[in-house]
Amino acid sequence: MSVQALVPVDPVDAAAVRAWFKELSDHVQAVDYAAARHLFADDFVAFGTYTNFVSGRDHAEKTQWRNVWFTIDDFVWRLDDVQNFVSPDRLFAVGMAVWDSTGYHPDGKPFERVGRATVSFAREAVGEPWVATHTHMSLFRDTPSVSHGNKPARS
Repeated sequence: MSVQALVPVDPVDAAAVRAWFKELSDHVQAVDYAAARHLFADDFVAFGTYTNFVSGRDHAEKTQWRNVWFTIDDFVWRLDDVQNFVSPDRLFAVGMAVWDSTGYHPDGKPFERVGRATVSFAREAVGEPWVATHTHMSLFRDTPSVSHGNKPARS
């Protein structure tokens, strides 16, 4: 058997991966931390911006989301370009996407804040929404690592 990375993915599964990315961007734009929580497993593990590993959704919200979301605007994934792999049993997937957003220099001047992410997903049954079990998000080279915007959080 030869392993192939780009095997056909059921269109329903691919759409569900894109839907996850879309929903996350909606919550980031709204700075609605509580509404985003269900997208992530309680015990998910991430590579962090502010720490090497972030273990657990609560920790991620505290150390990642609440340090970034309120400082940026216009956060959207390039949904037409999302790449994904889905396991043969359709209970595990990996999604890769690029995002665009607006960051702000200390003087308030905006800059393009572009990045990419790899997200692993799991679910208990085919047809259920994907839940993130791991995320790795990083800014593109030469993008300022800190944004200085300040908008109110919804939750």
